[in-house]
Amino acid sequence: MKNKIPLIVSLLVLSLALFIKASDFPIVSQLQLKVFDTFQKKHPRKYTEQPIKIIDIDDQSLSKLGQWPWPRNTLADLINKLNEAGAAAIALDIVFAEEDRTSPKHILKLWHKEKDLSYLLNELPDHDNIFADAIANANVATGFVLIHKATKEKAKIKAGFSFTGDDPRPSLAPFIGYVKSLDDIEEAGEGNGALNSIPDADGILRRMPTIFRVGNNFVPSLSSEVLRIAQGAKGYIIKSTGASDEESFGQSSGITAIKNGEFEIPTDSTGKFWLYYTPYVADRYIPAWKIIENQIDPKEIEGKILLIGTSAAGLRDIRSTPLNPTSSGVEVHTQALEQILTGEYLKRPDWMKGAEIITMVITGLILIVMMLNLSAIWGALFTIASLSYAIWFSWIAFKEYHFLIDPVTPGIAIILLYLSASLSRYISSENEKKQVRNAFSHYMSPALVDQLARNPDSLQLGGEIKNLTLLFCDIRGFTTISENFDAHGLTQFINRFLTPMTTIILDNKGTIDKYMGDCIMAFWNAPLNDEQHTQHACISALQMIKELDVLNAKLEAEAKEAGKQFIPIHIGIGLNTGDCCVGNMGSDQRFDYSVLGDDVNLASRLEGQSKTYGVDIVIGENTQKSVANMATIELDLITVKGKTKPIRVYTLLGNEELAQNSDFINFAKTFHQMLDEYRDKKFKEAEKTLRKAQQIHEKISDINITGLFDLYYTRISAFIKSPPPKEWDGVFIATSK
Repeated sequence: MKNKIPLIVSLLVLSLALFIKASDFPIVSQLQLKVFDTFQKKHPRKYTEQPIKIIDIDDQSLSKLGQWPWPRNTLADLINKLNEAGAAAIALDIVFAEEDRTSPKHILKLWHKEKDLSYLLNELPDHDNIFADAIANANVATGFVLIHKATKEKAKIKAGFSFTGDDPRPSLAPFIGYVKSLDDIEEAGEGNGALNSIPDADGILRRMPTIFRVGNNFVPSLSSEVLRIAQGAKGYIIKSTGASDEESFGQSSGITAIKNGEFEIPTDSTGKFWLYYTPYVADRYIPAWKIIENQIDPKEIEGKILLIGTSAAGLRDIRSTPLNPTSSGVEVHTQALEQILTGEYLKRPDWMKGAEIITMVITGLILIVMMLNLSAIWGALFTIASLSYAIWFSWIAFKEYHFLIDPVTPGIAIILLYLSASLSRYISSENEKKQVRNAFSHYMSPALVDQLARNPDSLQLGGEIKNLTLLFCDIRGFTTISENFDAHGLTQFINRFLTPMTTIILDNKGTIDKYMGDCIMAFWNAPLNDEQHTQHACISALQMIKELDVLNAKLEAEAKEAGKQFIPIHIGIGLNTGDCCVGNMGSDQRFDYSVLGDDVNLASRLEGQSKTYGVDIVIGENTQKSVANMATIELDLITVKGKTKPIRVYTLLGNEELAQNSDFINFAKTFHQMLDEYRDKKFKEAEKTLRKAQQIHEKISDINITGLFDLYYTRISAFIKSPPPKEWDGVFIATSK
């Protein structure tokens, strides 16, 4: 039975993969669609000139002809000129739901109070009537929008529908209401279609509907209608499964194709076809102003299907596509029509999913046999080869034959099968590593123990250069505190302090380098990588200060109960970020996992300066740049002991929430203004600004930096009495560590 366990596990994993495939989990479906998007980006449809153009109401047209909406007589002029030039059909990718406010009857209402001008109405033409007349004289498809709210008005459907096979209505996207153009405009059109598109869950439009459903009635799309009237066709034939030659593995699965005149459009079960996009092509567009001002050769219009829409900023109907997140809706309709005319479709018929499941079963069984009989290395190589083949096959099917074959769920199956085949090896390996963990877990950080268990070869001397964040923490006045304890009591006291501080560091992905009496040295981003090492170090420092308040409260209560004097613990923390050498350092007989480097020494120096500046935490400039979203202020420009170049030092006062506090923002701005005045030797102004900063600071209860204010009051007062020399550059030279 023991030998059968890997086989049983693998078969269960294959069953799980098949269940994932059959269930169409949203996350898996989205991954599949993203892969198809990537294929389109790598190999988009090649643009070829087709008798389709976009009459573009672009920014230049608006500049020349006036802001939108244009008077309907202007649009009528546009329609008339397109018709005179011999347009085969015109589609309006715009809904004209309201009357033209520039018509005389509306303008006269504004003037009627001054003088009765109603007699002019019979003499002046109505813009909507002019527009409707222009539409009636041309092959025009008007548009409407379908909505999920019942409306009294219904759009007039001018095409007939019939179907073969099963009733396709249950498969179509259902709507219950319309936003339509004015009756006269709609009545004048040769066709009338829905402008709707139905994007996928991630907002990307990958499939174009050909027809919709309102109640039990069929409704055509705008692109379908303009193609129909261009051909002079009367209606549509919907082919569904159940019709002759339209089976889908013997199961009813909805629509398979739409017959529109001479064109048969292959669709999915919901009447949509996959859009195969080209990149943006300027030749598709003809600016509307050129038509109005007769600046276009009529041959560019003659015999073509024309879609009137807009690419103007602020007007266009934006659609996100696999190639363009801000494509105009009219271009999507145009690209759909181009595909129909060229017959260049992406193919994912409804039987494809069933075929993929059968292929997964056969391939999965082969993989199980192979992986259970291969070594770990050969199993990994075979897995990579199988996964690569699945992706390659899907890519070639797309590139050469325009088939959309799912590489995602087969890839998931391959990976899961490899993992299940490796499970027994993993369990065996973990038993060996457990001994290493037990031996070293009391002496090293958990992260280092795990790394050592995974790679015993790392038990050798050597290091690497990495960008680390270092922390030094020291108890202030420890000598005075230690005088109150004997050796045993001092050990207990130190342990009570170090334990919670260590827990905080380790919980925030830090590594303890060493304890030096009452001092803690720690670092982040080694041995394991941590992209947010600076933030984690700063969060640790803030939590350590907060935890210290809890510890002091306990110690005070214990001292009071024992009748002893309570001496509160105060700590200073220094943080610095920089490139350091980290690794196993020491001798062949004994070594420690530790860090070396100039930035390590600087972190130690910064901890020492916390007492000088009367703050709990001092951080270096590199650290501050990485946590600019946290509450920090600049302390000074100093030269620490052992250094010759000055550095900027900061204090960390709180997290992102405090940084967004309006009082803190005002305080930080004022304090930095004081520093500028101080360095410009404007000491009287700096003193006033410092006082102002202190007043603002009093509103912030979370931070206590009284010592910092005292320091600058003392410095400024001294400089007012005895100004510094001319060459003074504002740098403070620290004489202590």
